[in-house]
Amino acid sequence: MKEIDIREFRDGIFSLRTRRFGKVAEILIKKLVKAVGPQNQFHDLYDPRSSNRIEVKFCTVQKKNESSITDDNVIDAILEANSANRQVLSTEWQEHDFDCNIQQVKPDEFDVLYYGVFFADRIAIFSMEKHEVESLHHYSDKQHKGNVGEGQFHLNRGTFAYHLKHHFRKWLTYEELLHIIMPDSEKYRLVNSTCSSRREKCV
Repeated sequence: MKEIDIREFRDGIFSLRTRRFGKVAEILIKKLVKAVGPQNQFHDLYDPRSSNRIEVKFCTVQKKNESSITDDNVIDAILEANSANRQVLSTEWQEHDFDCNIQQVKPDEFDVLYYGVFFADRIAIFSMEKHEVESLHHYSDKQHKGNVGEGQFHLNRGTFAYHLKHHFRKWLTYEELLHIIMPDSEKYRLVNSTCSSRREKCV
């Protein structure tokens, strides 16, 4: 039986690069809403019960860097770049500057958008229908020059309360996430599923 340290599991997610991280989020939503693979390459998943095309967009929440990289601090900036140093607890989102960009959103290509953010201690899941995306007051349909039909919106200290009030669906701990995506629970045993102090930023 393989032991899984829940802190290492969480930190591994934060370390994944864009496409690999996105695939983890897709697998989560696929299992959570009992969806299947997409009908074409323009959306991520498909719900056969509702016939909805599903798009999935998630980000990790990290504190903004306090300073720009310069000739003088470049080495320190690299050494301090570990994401664990910048993770934010879900209970402290109002205390830190962060900016999660939900980007490359193409409302014509999906019916429902599942989106969310990975905090240090748990994951927030939201959803909205395509018409709700376009009516967001902070939605921009001008992500890149010439990209017609593609837009973006941001989750940050200024907008997060709005999404919690209008589009929130579920909180998940990392232990719950692991149980959802785990292919065979009998092969794994969790360790360090709780933390002894908030400073450790464990689940």
